[in-house]
Amino acid sequence: MKALVFTAPGQVELLDVPEPEPAPGEVIVEVRAAGICGSELHGARRPGFRQPPLIMGHEFAGIAGGEAVVVNPILSCGRCPECRRGLRHVCREREIIGVHRAGGFAERVAVPASALRPLPPGLPWEAAALIEPAANAVHAWNQAGRALGAGGDLGSGGDLGAEGAVGARVAVIGCGAIGLLCAATALSGGAARVEVTDLSPARLAAAQRLGAEVAGPGLSGEYDVVIDAVGSAATRAASVAHQRPGGVAVWLGLAGEEAGFDGNALIRSEKRVLGSFAYRDEEFAQAMARIGDWDLTWAAGYPLAAAAEVFTGLMNGGLDPLKALLRP
Repeated sequence: MKALVFTAPGQVELLDVPEPEPAPGEVIVEVRAAGICGSELHGARRPGFRQPPLIMGHEFAGIAGGEAVVVNPILSCGRCPECRRGLRHVCREREIIGVHRAGGFAERVAVPASALRPLPPGLPWEAAALIEPAANAVHAWNQAGRALGAGGDLGSGGDLGAEGAVGARVAVIGCGAIGLLCAATALSGGAARVEVTDLSPARLAAAQRLGAEVAGPGLSGEYDVVIDAVGSAATRAASVAHQRPGGVAVWLGLAGEEAGFDGNALIRSEKRVLGSFAYRDEEFAQAMARIGDWDLTWAAGYPLAAAAEVFTGLMNGGLDPLKALLRP
């Protein structure tokens, strides 16, 4: 079969590879759409968790056993305290399909049957492939809600806490796919106002179509919630600087390792910074329920035959398309 293979630092190739052989408890998914994530572009340039040779792709949907499914790519031990509390996305033994094992940039892939989620009837494949990044956005919004709510336990299961952010003034730094989905989630979750910032006019226009307002190339003023979907030292510093006293910043972006913020300002105004990684199973389901209601015209589909060219262009700094979906 054909697959896009990460073969060396900074290099991906469309290759003929052996058919996947499912292990006990696994099934074959015929991939219909797979999204290229910014983390994959960074990971291909500077290998870390992802090591070549690897078929990447953790945002994908397809057909398994004649049924339309989306794959939740997080595999966890199921035994540790985190897993037992419903936090298997931070399991210390977790693996991610497309990171630690072959993923969806292929015609077919073997995955554990437990990773499959049936798709709502009629949901387009392009929308289905965006459920996974949308789940990240739902988790970030719930993180903010728990922090702004009345003293909820940030580590507990149960109530996801998004109602704590209803009526919030929200800023989103970075209008890549995750930033756009964060804006859409906040708007559908009851934010009073969502302002976005990005250097790309096309990305800002996409955010406006979702209902967000443009703050400009940088933020001004203060917000209850600032979501950093970039992850540079500068954007992290801005996420703290533009919180109101007692506000919260939620960090999803992984562009760099430096924190960059003023720690004294954090203390004096009781500001808060929360990391947001992946999602709970309930949040994946929430994303699946919401994704069909949002404008997704900023995502573009490409045949698998064009995958190496598209991926390489994005990896080397191209901004178009804003979100690429591969269609085997």
